[in-house]
Amino acid sequence: MNRLALIALLLLAACGPVPLHQAETECLEEARLAAQPRGEVGFGAGTGGAGGFANITISSDYLLGRDPAAVFDACVINKSGQRPSQPLYSRSDWKG
Repeated sequence: MNRLALIALLLLAACGPVPLHQAETECLEEARLAAQPRGEVGFGAGTGGAGGFANITISSDYLLGRDPAAVFDACVINKSGQRPSQPLYSRSDWKG
């Protein structure tokens, strides 16, 4: 097998399904962003003067009004090829 084919095979293998638990963990953030935007704001002053920052994340799922549970289900299925082990709203780690 030539080097290019081996590299292509390795890249395709990296795109394969992930374990269910890992997919559920990764998809929780997508569900949270579908429920509401996330952000932070900071201000400060020192000898160099005043400064501040703002950071906000708004997902397209939130803007389109998608149900976070549906976003979670689709994400888990897409990443792992399996349905979630339990519904989003019954998970103890869900804080939408």
